[in-house]
Amino acid sequence: MKMISVEEAKNIISQSALLKRSKVIELSKAFGLITSEDIIASVDIPNFAQSSMDGYAFKFKDKDLLLNVVGEMAAGTSQQLKLNDGEAARIFTGAPLPNNSDTVVMQEKIRFENNFLIVDDQDILQGNNVRPKGAEVKKGELAMHKGTHLSAAAIGFLAGIGCSHVKVYAPPKVAIILTGSELQDPGNPLEFGQVYEANSYQLKAVLKQIGINDIETFKANDDPKVLHKVLEKTIDNYDVILLNGGVSVGDYDFVTQVANTCGVEEKFHKIRQKPGKPLFFGTKDEKLIFGLPGNPSSSLTCFYEYVLPALENIMGLPSQVKEIKAKATHDYHKNPGLTHFLKAFYNNGNVTPLHAQESFRLHSFAQANCLLVLPEESLGCKVDDGVTVHLLPI
Repeated sequence: MKMISVEEAKNIISQSALLKRSKVIELSKAFGLITSEDIIASVDIPNFAQSSMDGYAFKFKDKDLLLNVVGEMAAGTSQQLKLNDGEAARIFTGAPLPNNSDTVVMQEKIRFENNFLIVDDQDILQGNNVRPKGAEVKKGELAMHKGTHLSAAAIGFLAGIGCSHVKVYAPPKVAIILTGSELQDPGNPLEFGQVYEANSYQLKAVLKQIGINDIETFKANDDPKVLHKVLEKTIDNYDVILLNGGVSVGDYDFVTQVANTCGVEEKFHKIRQKPGKPLFFGTKDEKLIFGLPGNPSSSLTCFYEYVLPALENIMGLPSQVKEIKAKATHDYHKNPGLTHFLKAFYNNGNVTPLHAQESFRLHSFAQANCLLVLPEESLGCKVDDGVTVHLLPI
């Protein structure tokens, strides 16, 4: 199969992405997800007329009378109080209004004469400092639209109207499969020929950033039989599989062959880009299988450019990577033929390519907030050239 362009690869993935699936989850676990149905209020909120101030409740028609204070209403009280003509009640913020009252005067705007309350507020209007029943939302009303992003405020709002669970677009279950006998876990001493494994750490971090927490990591080393067994198991139990390493053309790069023996339909293998040229993508039924390069910088670049949009589609999320235009601060030369994704830093309309662009280097990626995109036909960029930038969700 021939190498394809960046745009061709993105189109193929978008046409293969999983359908959105809904799931009811606890509200406390829904942060960052997207509602998959309209939410209708089940009760009036607030469920009673309540005071928005510490002060005194009374009938507005009695505002010019000497008022007799006959009791008080505190927030959380279950006792109701009824006011007759010429009466008032002490009231506190959040407390229900006494029956027959319709206005609250702030405690700073009253005075007493001979134990009678005088409303000392010439500007007061009927209904002042009162939150009417159903002011936030009325029973049966649309409280939240389908497709709403559940921010902290959105979750607080739903909790405030009594929701304990919410139906959202379900995050997919993701398996990360690490290949490579040279990989060592951080914290352990490095033996000769070993490198510390970084890909699962960075991929888990960005997966959790978009609300995916059902993630499992597997190791297959450089053994096609082991990889076959692991891949078959993960295809059965996970929605998206991220294979790391083994997608190039070396003697120990057998991911694509093993995927084929597991019934994965290859959609493409190799893209005209740098880094990440050997990216693999295939499907089996509704499962998505990505073969990411083993070099950490290549792996993360491919995740942001190809895997993340597929996950966003599944979860109904808006794009986390924002495409903008900027001015280059430095010259950068490239030969035509490959799209280049450069680790870069964007600031105030300008973008600077960073040092250490090699695919195995993460130090510069750790300082980057964007990818500077140079199309495959370009010769690079010069100072002050307008260029395309992909801002990363950092």
